[in-house]
Amino acid sequence: MEQADKHNQYDPISPELEKIGKGIVDSAYRVHKSLGPGLLEKIYEICFCHELSKKAIQSRRQVALPIHYEGLRLDVLVADEVICELKALDEINPVWEAQILSHLKLLDKRLGYLINFNVKNIGKGIKRFVN
Repeated sequence: MEQADKHNQYDPISPELEKIGKGIVDSAYRVHKSLGPGLLEKIYEICFCHELSKKAIQSRRQVALPIHYEGLRLDVLVADEVICELKALDEINPVWEAQILSHLKLLDKRLGYLINFNVKNIGKGIKRFVN
């Protein structure tokens, strides 16, 4: 069976993955509530991972992708299952949405989040992706 046939975006996400996803969203909210917009992406990344650790959710920062091209990395891999790309910019580039979908496929993961902390309302800065 080919990798692409294992699952599709319409297959339900496991309860464990949904729980991790809720922890990710809650962590992003907590960081944004405390810091607000306007800081560097790296600061949000450190604080986001700290919030995850407080929930006993393991995360790894700046994870190398299984392809080697100009040092490409993903921002945060949560519980070895969920990809999180963090941004701190005025506007989200559609290329980043394509990038997270590619990362999900490359790593054979089901769930990903694109989180932009440079917004007034963090709810508008979080986008969920299912592969």
